Amino acid sequence: MPNVSNIVKTIQDIMRKDAGTYGDAQRLEQLGWMFFLKIFDDREKEMEVLRDNYKSPLPKHLRWSKWATDEEGITGDALLDFVNNTLLPKLKALTTGGDKIAGLIRTVFEDANNYMKNGTLMRQVINKVNGIEKKHLPHVLCMTNLLLHSIDVPSNVRHDNTLARPLRDWSPKERVDVIVTNPPFGGMEEDGIESNFPTEFRTRETADLFLVLLMKILKPGGRAGLVLPDGTLFGEGVKTRIKEALLTECNLHTIVRLPNGVFNPYTGIRTNLLFFTKGAPTTHVWYYEHPYPPGAKSYNKGKPIRIEEFEGERAWWGSEKDGFKARVETEQAWRVSIDTIKAGGFNLDLKNPHNPDTGPGDVDHLLPEYEKLLAQIAETRERLKAQLMAALTR
Repeated sequence: MPNVSNIVKTIQDIMRKDAGTYGDAQRLEQLGWMFFLKIFDDREKEMEVLRDNYKSPLPKHLRWSKWATDEEGITGDALLDFVNNTLLPKLKALTTGGDKIAGLIRTVFEDANNYMKNGTLMRQVINKVNGIEKKHLPHVLCMTNLLLHSIDVPSNVRHDNTLARPLRDWSPKERVDVIVTNPPFGGMEEDGIESNFPTEFRTRETADLFLVLLMKILKPGGRAGLVLPDGTLFGEGVKTRIKEALLTECNLHTIVRLPNGVFNPYTGIRTNLLFFTKGAPTTHVWYYEHPYPPGAKSYNKGKPIRIEEFEGERAWWGSEKDGFKARVETEQAWRVSIDTIKAGGFNLDLKNPHNPDTGPGDVDHLLPEYEKLLAQIAETRERLKAQLMAALTR
């Protein structure tokens, strides 16, 4: 799949055929407002999932997804007429009504121009702006956000695979005080990435490698909060060794067990929030079972999990400075000693003892099912690879 640099080069080649974009200055300005609308539209799609009753500051007919995403949509003179006489004038005069985002959009487009004179070539450019895959968008969104907040040279942000760097190459000067992350899970790294890690921790599972990385780059006393799937909690083999290292090198003081559907519709994998501090071993782990809000049985695109639901955890949390002495066991909260965890083979998939509907979980049943699923995923991946190779050699 082509990367952003190749796509931009292709777009420049298309623009050179247009009489209006005769220099890099015009081409860059043209691309600037197009990328802005594309990125903002992708961001709005996320907001529609994350926020109830999200309302776009843009009229529907001006949104990128309305007029630009259909490859065989409006083109030629009709496209030029829409951009020159509807899109840009209305964005420049956008009514803000006190809305900061609407004000930002109007500011961005105050001096925007359409230099292209060939509507057919413009459609080709728009279609190319659209083959940019979503994996690049978090980086582009981050850079755009920093630039809009007057950080003109965001040199600390790189588009890269953090796991591709050997673990031993991280120096003490690069260690950090706080890490908050939702590492990718349910996926496998490409061949060779695992060799960047010590032999006892080598795996191709992304979430597990990120957990090892976090333990490495935290400063002594540094704190971390991250999202991990259930598979990491009950898995054996390399997962057991990783969990043993975590509990030895860090104080894993809290695990918040999230209910089903938190990441719907993207994945149905059950997840957990892990909080730990580096520098002292774990003596016990507090668990908190996050309940569904009243009347709900799952989460979905229209009814996602909301930050207000975590008020129960906030009220119960207490202070790490005094060892969370104020915490008490409730119907949602319970404490497990490190001795119990060690006796269970470092299994952290521990169910709520106060809930009669859930026992400790049948690991002997779950583990084979989990391993079977991983084998099926690997088999499917190999089949796809073989089919792609066959297609390329025809």
